[in-house]
Amino acid sequence: MNITGNTLIELGYRPGKWFMETLAYLQDHPLEGEELITYLESVKPIPIDTIDLHETAVKYHVNIRAEYEEESDNVNNVIATMEELMKTPTIINGAIMPDACPTGRIGQIPVGGIAVAKNAIHPAMHSADICCSVMATNFGKIDPKLVLDQALKITHFGPGGRAESDTFDLPIELEDAIKSNSFLKNQKSIDLARTHLGTQGDGNHFLFVGISENTGDTVMVTHHGSRGFGAWLYKNGMIVAEKHRSKYSPNTLKCNAWIPFDTKEGEDYWEALQIVREWTKLNHSVLHQKVCDDLDIEHQLRFWNEHNFVFKDGEDFYHAKGATPLDDKFVPDSYNGLRLIPLNMAEPVLVVKGDTTENNLGFSPHGAGRNLSRAAHIKKHEGRTIQDVFDEETEGLDIKFFSGNIDISELPSAYKCANNVQAQITEFGLGDVVDRIMPYGSIMAGDWQRDAIWKKKKSYKKIIKFDKIIKFDKKIEE
Repeated sequence: MNITGNTLIELGYRPGKWFMETLAYLQDHPLEGEELITYLESVKPIPIDTIDLHETAVKYHVNIRAEYEEESDNVNNVIATMEELMKTPTIINGAIMPDACPTGRIGQIPVGGIAVAKNAIHPAMHSADICCSVMATNFGKIDPKLVLDQALKITHFGPGGRAESDTFDLPIELEDAIKSNSFLKNQKSIDLARTHLGTQGDGNHFLFVGISENTGDTVMVTHHGSRGFGAWLYKNGMIVAEKHRSKYSPNTLKCNAWIPFDTKEGEDYWEALQIVREWTKLNHSVLHQKVCDDLDIEHQLRFWNEHNFVFKDGEDFYHAKGATPLDDKFVPDSYNGLRLIPLNMAEPVLVVKGDTTENNLGFSPHGAGRNLSRAAHIKKHEGRTIQDVFDEETEGLDIKFFSGNIDISELPSAYKCANNVQAQITEFGLGDVVDRIMPYGSIMAGDWQRDAIWKKKKSYKKIIKFDKIIKFDKKIEE
């Protein structure tokens, strides 16, 4: 009997790497009937879909407490989505932080959520903004205005990348690593890695300048992720994850699709994540170093940490969607265990240290989080001008919007009470605050969409149309 891959498929077995070894064995050891079936049953891989969704949610740790009614609704929604998320077959543990807030449908990991999976990487649990992170540079005793003004000349916020004449150099070693990875080795990845280097994007990303409470030194903190380069990896990773989910675990939510680590795709995706991490660190560093060079300053201290990434410990993968890793095992380039937790533009950036506990799983919050969506927050201010709200909430601060337009959804009142978040960090043992960088000023993208080209074109068309109507009316009058 000549046994081929089609023979095994006809017998009801799913194709995979094991087919090659099995067929080679059967060539040297011909088997038929019950002997063949017994052998195949002994060597076939156990498909993960033999374990469907957990009947009940895996237990997780709740490190959050509602302080008032508006926050109560938010916490209830976070718990509802975690209850569904924790039924995912791969999940073995989880936690939520004081800054937690929902990000999408029920079952999708919330901001401030940690989901621990066995032998699985879930791309949607790190989202398109892979390796969103913060970096701090100590400039010593220098006027913070000089640093902020120089940074404004150098940084880049908003959509897209830098002009070809304004790009930073992408190291050859990093470009080679990109070209050698199956998820990244295409021209689009390379183009994005080059043009988006030294850019900060939009939304809640910022460049913050403040004064260390401990030393009085001026410190610059940047907050952004891997931009289009990471988003492109996420898109490709989701394709592979969804293919696996639909085949092996169709009852799992699409947003919780995963790539098994013990596959070629899993190993390559993990390697791609590390490349994106290296690129993102460089994305911060080029801005920090350029400010230092232009001010002719030798920086005294620089450290960073991601807070939107996947961290590996043995076979366990910790998906931290907006959660700061405390444990040094998660941060290979840690500087004395120091981590950064920004709150809002009017509050200090916290410098924290901490250890792993049963309830924190080795993590701390990544910021202050939101109780309301951007749209809901804006609606709360109906009847007031944007300028009035801005003036009230940023008094005494030097706040600049790169686009020239104020983004009211990024003002301090858009976020949870910073004092409450700090109190809950202490209450739940989520780290110790060792310094605070007191705010001087910051730069954010602002409402760049207000002056977007497509909106200008739309307005122009309206003006032209209106002009034609006026001319037509004049003809009637004549």
